[in-house]
Amino acid sequence: MITLDRLVNVLAGSGTRLVAGVHAREAMLRSVVVHDATDRRPTTGDVFLAVGVEASAEAVRLAAQARARVVLVRAPAPLEPAVASAAADAGVAVVLVDPDVSWSHLTGLAYGLVLEGRETESGRGPTDLFALADTLAAALGGFSVVIEDQLSRVLAYSSSDEVVDAVRSQTILGRRMPDPVREVFAERGVFGHLAGSDEPLFVEPSPDHGFGGRMVVAVRAGRELLGSLWVETGTRFDDLRRGVLADGARTAALHLLRSRASADLERQVESDLVTRLLEGTGDPQAMISQLGLPAKGLRVVALQAHAEDEQHAGALLTFDHVTTGFGWSRPGRSALFANTVYTLLPAPDDAVDRARRWVGSVRAGLPPHVGLVAGIGGVADAPSLPASRREADECLALHAARPELPPVAYDESWDRIVLRRLRAVTAAGRVPDRGPVVDLRRHDHHHGTHYVPTLRAWLAAHGDIAGTAAALDVHPNTVRYRLRRMDSITHLATDHPDQRLAMIVALAAMDDDVD
Repeated sequence: MITLDRLVNVLAGSGTRLVAGVHAREAMLRSVVVHDATDRRPTTGDVFLAVGVEASAEAVRLAAQARARVVLVRAPAPLEPAVASAAADAGVAVVLVDPDVSWSHLTGLAYGLVLEGRETESGRGPTDLFALADTLAAALGGFSVVIEDQLSRVLAYSSSDEVVDAVRSQTILGRRMPDPVREVFAERGVFGHLAGSDEPLFVEPSPDHGFGGRMVVAVRAGRELLGSLWVETGTRFDDLRRGVLADGARTAALHLLRSRASADLERQVESDLVTRLLEGTGDPQAMISQLGLPAKGLRVVALQAHAEDEQHAGALLTFDHVTTGFGWSRPGRSALFANTVYTLLPAPDDAVDRARRWVGSVRAGLPPHVGLVAGIGGVADAPSLPASRREADECLALHAARPELPPVAYDESWDRIVLRRLRAVTAAGRVPDRGPVVDLRRHDHHHGTHYVPTLRAWLAAHGDIAGTAAALDVHPNTVRYRLRRMDSITHLATDHPDQRLAMIVALAAMDDDVD
């Protein structure tokens, strides 16, 4: 089930446009029907795909017969007034399809969104996954049931009134099995059993760790482990209950596969729109609207995660985390580029702390062994997002060099970014190889003098001899002597503001790092 508004926004990324029925965007869509001219049987559905129908008037008539709320038709724009009036009378919204878009592509999107769009807040299980947990708990005699994914994150749980142990409560409240308990189960070989067997396993209780006995079985699709199903029980199940548990695991696998297909579909559409915004292609205002984000007051946040020796696992885990849940329940929209996750994050008050708190929530949602670094770009409107992305990349590089510090934000570190850019220019050989700073550096190298540090301190002190001497911890006469010697080696032109500025820039570009 999905709203017409959500369907229209997602399909807009595939060359469609709502031209009639804009006032019905909150209509709920529960089914899809594809027009088949060879099938004379009456069909009904909320979304009518007018495949093979060339006239918009005929498409609206067929959609009305099918009691549809919206019709997708490949017809020229604009919609004729008579057709728009007929659509309004029938309560049918009209979406025009671009001629270059295949019906098979749109059909897959529509089915994926409408039929498989029932997600929980976790984004990985339809709402009836909770119903499955309740049904399974009842079939097993009232035992508490928890369904988890392959990373021990909670997907659904039964609403049992039975007394539950501390670990189950902590698991549900924290949305994930506590790490100390995971370690105990790993030592007992529980996860090894789940990886290689479909047979239910009884886990002995451990009062010292706060949990009673439980049965667990793998939730698997073919050879792929999708998750696990846990049932609290003080004793091993008999064959009858073991069979019920195994059947429940197979049913849960079907739910998870359908949900994953839907989530992947939405991720694909979202990621494509974000990518185009960050690359500066397409209509930024239209794409921002499709993503449900404000047109201004946005930041680009760049994330990189490292999971021990696994090269891509960290990036995939991070992307999975930031794209989990309904689009409207998440503050940002994301895309994955190689090993970097980019998120467009609303920044209504321009405050950096809001973005840092979001990065902190991402870090808290990842497994403890995953390290995360982040760069926060400056505030931008939709057309300026490519610039914010470049800023986020540069801030990310700074944070990667000092990951123990808070995430770097462009607003606070623009000076360090400018100096990094200067160093990049220097490394590319795009600065003059002659001039006062180069001459003094060469002299220091060959004669062991300290003229470059003296020049830097003198410029920083705005030409004040006493301040320069204090910074260098030398006598003021020493500074005066060095300046005279430096002027004899190369013309400093200290009375020209532009040349003083150029020397400051050249000195900054020579530094190896920025504090």
